[in-house]
Amino acid sequence: MSTFKHFYHRDYDQKLALLSDFANLSDSQVEQFKKDYSANNDNLIENYVTNYSLPEGVAVNFVVNHKNYVAPMVTEEPSVIAAASNGARLLSKNDSLTAEVLGHNLMGQIVVKTDEANLMMGFVRTHNDEMLDVANQAHPSILKYGGGAQRIRVRKLDEHYVSIDLFVNVGEAMGANMMNSMLETLASFVETRFPNQVLMSILSNYAEDCLVKVTGSVAFNQLGTGDISGKDVARKIEEASHIAQIDKYRATTHNKGIMNGVDAIVMAMGNDWRAVESSVHAYASRDGQYRGLSNWHRVDDKLVGEMTLPLSLGFVGGAVKVLPKVKINQQLATVQSKDELAKLVAAVGLSQNLAALKALVTEGIQKGHMNLQLNSLAMTAGAEPSEVSRLVTAMKHQNKKDLNSAKELLKQIRNNDEGE
Repeated sequence: MSTFKHFYHRDYDQKLALLSDFANLSDSQVEQFKKDYSANNDNLIENYVTNYSLPEGVAVNFVVNHKNYVAPMVTEEPSVIAAASNGARLLSKNDSLTAEVLGHNLMGQIVVKTDEANLMMGFVRTHNDEMLDVANQAHPSILKYGGGAQRIRVRKLDEHYVSIDLFVNVGEAMGANMMNSMLETLASFVETRFPNQVLMSILSNYAEDCLVKVTGSVAFNQLGTGDISGKDVARKIEEASHIAQIDKYRATTHNKGIMNGVDAIVMAMGNDWRAVESSVHAYASRDGQYRGLSNWHRVDDKLVGEMTLPLSLGFVGGAVKVLPKVKINQQLATVQSKDELAKLVAAVGLSQNLAALKALVTEGIQKGHMNLQLNSLAMTAGAEPSEVSRLVTAMKHQNKKDLNSAKELLKQIRNNDEGE
């Protein structure tokens, strides 16, 4: 691979030329890369070649803590925004969606190799206040905003390793760089007493102290569909929720549906959706078994849903500051802080989950998916934007929903247009 030696030092045109030769790209393909070039993004990541865009839409009908919201969402999956909007509509009937932030602290760890865990625990206990002060000195500006190092604990990992865990209120930022700076400074302090024993210092993406709880309810009479009563739909959703608690195979898909909504709004808000994903799935396994994140149960004549998510998000700095659409999306959503954003994200997840479960236990998940996926199939078949609706109608009418049939029907539509 000598072709790519010092690739990152090449200028943009040189990189494209090398890639074109390597992959035998056509001139039109290279031009597509150039068309979507952004000088701003060239400074954001290494070996940048082009922008890869995903669709953004907005889910509507959200009323969280008695305030109206829309939720900007970035996703390529056809039914996600429709499901979130539908679930939010059901939950808004009673103005029932409420959310609260249960914690604000990011956690990082200093891993120390030692066979004397009790000695380490004693050291931290004795020097607790001094260690908090050392951590804060690495980033004193955060103290002006009411943040800073909050507490320290020590965990024995096995017979040879312990973790010194630092909890920090990082304010409105995501806080990764802040946390890592504080950890490295604190690790140097630990090294003065335990030389050559610190293995590594790094933040943890398991946001156990950044929990957000969301609850919502919907009346039975809002859930009925077809010949299934709302009371029966509520019972079926309750049972489906139970299955996600006892079966990891169902729990995985149950939670994936929740994250369809969560990831989409987290991406639109310029946050690290991969960190959120890893944290959420770790939290779903916190008692040793992977379980569904939400719980739905019947109370009197209502179906009540509850969910707690670990959400370490940022409202300023990082990609939030660099990506221009993030500020617009914050304004669209009318969120004013990371706490308010976290509450909306959790509400999106619960709404998404309600819509998915309702479809699953009534008409089946595929019917709702298929109506929207036919648009994707039409575009895959080569339909222009003005032809998509007509082709979808033809596929439904003739009950032909495969790619070859779509191409043939598109050909017929165009032949008919030429004959007119």
